[in-house]
Amino acid sequence: MTVTEQALQKPYARHLLSRFLRYVRMFSQSDTAAADAGLMPSTPQQKEFAQHLKTELESLGLQHVQTTEFCYTYGMLPPTAGFEHVPAIALLAHIDTSDEVSGKNVQPVVHERYQGTPIQLDNGIVIDPATDTALAGSQNDTIITGSGSTLLGADDKAGVAEIITALDFLQTNPHIPHGTIEVLFSPDEETGHGMDKVPLALLKAKQCYTVDGGHLGELETECFNAFKSTVTFTGKAKHTGTARPDLVNAVNMAASFISNLPRQFMPETTDGYQGFYAPISVSGSMEQSSVTVLLRDFSMEEMTKKQHVVELVAHMVAATFGGTVHIEHMQQYLNMKAGLEKNPAVVHNLIAAYKAAGVVPNFQPIRGGTDGSRLTELGIPTPNIFTGGHNFHSRSEWASLSQMVCATEVLIKLAEVWSKEGTQHV
Repeated sequence: MTVTEQALQKPYARHLLSRFLRYVRMFSQSDTAAADAGLMPSTPQQKEFAQHLKTELESLGLQHVQTTEFCYTYGMLPPTAGFEHVPAIALLAHIDTSDEVSGKNVQPVVHERYQGTPIQLDNGIVIDPATDTALAGSQNDTIITGSGSTLLGADDKAGVAEIITALDFLQTNPHIPHGTIEVLFSPDEETGHGMDKVPLALLKAKQCYTVDGGHLGELETECFNAFKSTVTFTGKAKHTGTARPDLVNAVNMAASFISNLPRQFMPETTDGYQGFYAPISVSGSMEQSSVTVLLRDFSMEEMTKKQHVVELVAHMVAATFGGTVHIEHMQQYLNMKAGLEKNPAVVHNLIAAYKAAGVVPNFQPIRGGTDGSRLTELGIPTPNIFTGGHNFHSRSEWASLSQMVCATEVLIKLAEVWSKEGTQHV
């Protein structure tokens, strides 16, 4: 029997699939502009999903279940009798989906016993194993996609479903030893504000695990340092018919600034441990125009250099055109690597859980961040676990049920590992 077949025959596989399909149909898209303006949660639909999860956690018998004013849903699974001394762990996933692609009216499609052919969806969307290596290795798996009109929402409803399924399994199998397990579902991760109002007072655990990764085996212990630079050019508007020599066009300055950023260090030209500049929005008029640039790098030294490059290019453009420029750099999150290295038991026990679940750990740097990045920065070390989701933030997003089952198994084994080894390595 193959690993895929073994996973699909786990007793909770069908419950996991049913939960996931129910969750992705629930609209919970966030709104980056609203979040940037300080609204949390940024959308009302996140509150509705949070209340649904609160009800479900209560039905499973978790304690102290609540949804906070800012839409964090919390619950606690008490320890198995005799294991009250085991250090508590927390599990974290986010409830929102990205606003880069619509997450409204998601219609999931289940492809059972996938045979390795291209998957044809609406709107000309094709998921082709010839170019998608993860899909190419998924024969006989159950693959879940959207319809082609929306994203799927595996990021991160796969993680939510896996956590709740693991808690359900532990609750109905009291012979499996575990310590206290806390769960936290957060809003607005996709907007970069997921930990802005995190209720740290509720969390008793000193270690946490996000379930927000991708392919089977990914175990992420480092991520980008992330800053957002807002570059605002001010020119001098004048009627275009009599513009010479006084017009200073801020739109032209913004365009020139973007075109002069290092082309070899853009998201589409980098991978691995390479950082990048990512212009993500331009707005304004001839009098004033603004460019937002995401800066990403694994090294803070290189991040500082990137900020200097942004400043040099911006000032050069302003001087060339005869306008002025204002630059703001805002920290979004930091690399969690240093925080995890100070707390080796957190990763040590996760590696043991992967192995106990029959999963080979694959250490990949996150070319992005998670809520765990910020939580680590706040003093609770939080590595990231795979979910089995792929092609996030796109209409070609898909999820592997066998990989989702494996992620759930890792969470179950993680509880067991901490019950056996938690006091030995903390």
